[in-house]
Amino acid sequence: MEMHQLRYVAAVARMGNFSRAAESCHVSQPSLSQQIQKIEEELGERLFDRLKREVRLTPAGQAFLRRAIRILDEVDAATREAQDARELRHGVVNLGILPTIAPYLLPEAMKQFTTRFPGVEVIVHEDMTERLLKKILAYEIDFAVASHPLADDRLEIREILSDELLLAVPPGHALSSKRTITSADLEGERLIVMKEGHCLGDQVLGFCDGRGVRPNIGFRSAQLETIQSLITSGLGISLVPAMAAKRDRSDGPAYRSLGSPRPHRKIVTLWPKQRPPGRAASEFLRIVEEGAR
Repeated sequence: MEMHQLRYVAAVARMGNFSRAAESCHVSQPSLSQQIQKIEEELGERLFDRLKREVRLTPAGQAFLRRAIRILDEVDAATREAQDARELRHGVVNLGILPTIAPYLLPEAMKQFTTRFPGVEVIVHEDMTERLLKKILAYEIDFAVASHPLADDRLEIREILSDELLLAVPPGHALSSKRTITSADLEGERLIVMKEGHCLGDQVLGFCDGRGVRPNIGFRSAQLETIQSLITSGLGISLVPAMAAKRDRSDGPAYRSLGSPRPHRKIVTLWPKQRPPGRAASEFLRIVEEGAR
């Protein structure tokens, strides 16, 4: 049984006449009559009583028509919703992102996206890298914004931004006015880093290890804003992403670039190779990447 056959039955019931029903369906009367006969043969029941000047639904036809109209209504609704989604009149984007990136990269992107596509809902999943990877491979999110190093043959990974890691020190700290800061200058300083599991913490400790600096870890936190507040209070120093630096505030840390080679973190977008982002997610992804550039 096919959709066009259901439409023929509904048209005949509505018109009460095979000829007018065929005309409304833009088919010939013999073709329409043949299709309805096929349904009747498949069901083993007559759907219509063929009278001299009209046709009427049989009791079996009345029962069949109720279901047929319900099916046609659902199909039409599904078609409309698919059309709306294609034209981005509504829909949902599920985005995964690191908490150390979200507050600095997302607000402007979301503002642009919702201005253009106000009917599309954006759900933000802020989480650590390990859990974001699980969600993306389980198709729970459309794409993610994370930080290298990442390597997985199942993922499409695209670098969008190289974010310098700046040395953040308390206001008035001796390093805030030093012309050139080397890794040796960090020796003995109390270091404030992200909690274990946050890739930014691993990157900061990796930098120290690579420069031969023995970190004196004083505090760990899950929030980058908390780390900066602790630095401002004189409780230690850290490496802070340039995108998170509070350059326009007098009550924040002092920021300095380290000597060459300067540390950076690579910001990337990623999604499963077997499930590229849909139309709405692709539009949001494009805005994020343009904003990063």
